Amino acid sequence: MMEWFNSLEPHLKIYWGIALIASILFVIQTVMSFIGGDVFGSDADVNADINFDTDADTHSAGGTSYFFSVRNLVNFLLGAGWGGICFYGMISSKALLMLVSVVCGIIFVMIFFFLVKILLKLSKDNTFRLSETLNKAADVYLAIPGNKSGTGKIQISVRGSVHELDALTAGAKIPTGAKAKVIKIVDGQTVEVESA
Repeated sequence: MMEWFNSLEPHLKIYWGIALIASILFVIQTVMSFIGGDVFGSDADVNADINFDTDADTHSAGGTSYFFSVRNLVNFLLGAGWGGICFYGMISSKALLMLVSVVCGIIFVMIFFFLVKILLKLSKDNTFRLSETLNKAADVYLAIPGNKSGTGKIQISVRGSVHELDALTAGAKIPTGAKAKVIKIVDGQTVEVESA
């Protein structure tokens, strides 16, 4: 193995060294992420990476400060190292090869951000809470009898999802197709509305 490595050209040795070290660190970070460990501050880095691109807890006004993290450095070096190795035989100019390897590293970091964003959407708690309907406008789906003498139905949109709820009103009857505003939660499936 060492004979093969020593026989490589100096520039190719650099790319192999970067790629191998970054690959080992990447594997360690990945394994530790799955088992819940914190390696090289990776937990903080994951939170930082998430903050850069999403609405998660932000620790500073500028999320760009989180772009520079150990995890992103490893991702960058992984892309740059393997990019340099892959294009070494195709690109004769060392400066152009270095530029291509840097671009590969940046692409790896962007891919990581994209994957984290997708994973965050999957892990987001989208549980519907009746309290989120308060003071929101709704469409009356089934006429609501007046003076709390019975229930009708409303359709209300919460976070892009439409929900059908039982509704009653203390005022006059609200006809089908009218607009109503949720003013109170009565129980787990019923809300009180007023004409909007």
